[in-house]
Amino acid sequence: MKYIKQFSIIIIISFLGECVKALLPFKIPASVYGLVILLVALLCGIIKLEAVKDTAEFLIQIMPVMFIPPTVGIMVAWDQIKSMIVPFCVTAVLSTIVVMVVTGHISQLVIRFKKRKEGRQ
Repeated sequence: MKYIKQFSIIIIISFLGECVKALLPFKIPASVYGLVILLVALLCGIIKLEAVKDTAEFLIQIMPVMFIPPTVGIMVAWDQIKSMIVPFCVTAVLSTIVVMVVTGHISQLVIRFKKRKEGRQ
C-alpha cells in the first residue's frame, strides 16, 4: 500500500506538470515542470522525502529499461539516420560537455554558499 501511495503522489505531481504546461506558452516539457513542482514541494516541506523516496528509488533503478524503445527506434530508422550520424554525435558530445561544465559550476556555487552560510552561524 505504501508504494501505491508514493506512486500516486508522483503521478499527481506529473499531472500538475501537464496542467502547468497547458497553461504556459513556453516550450518546456511537462516532465520538467513536474520535477520543479516536486523539488519545490520537497524543499518547502509540503511533501516529505519519505513520502516518495522508495518509489523514486525503484523508478531510478528501472530507468535503463526505458532506453530500450528509443534504441530499437534508432535501429529501425538506421538507413535514414546514418547520413546524419556525425552531426548527431558532435551535438551529443558537445551538449554533454556543456551540461557537465554547468553542473560543476552550479555545484561549486552551492558548496560555497553553504560554507558561507555555515560560517555566519
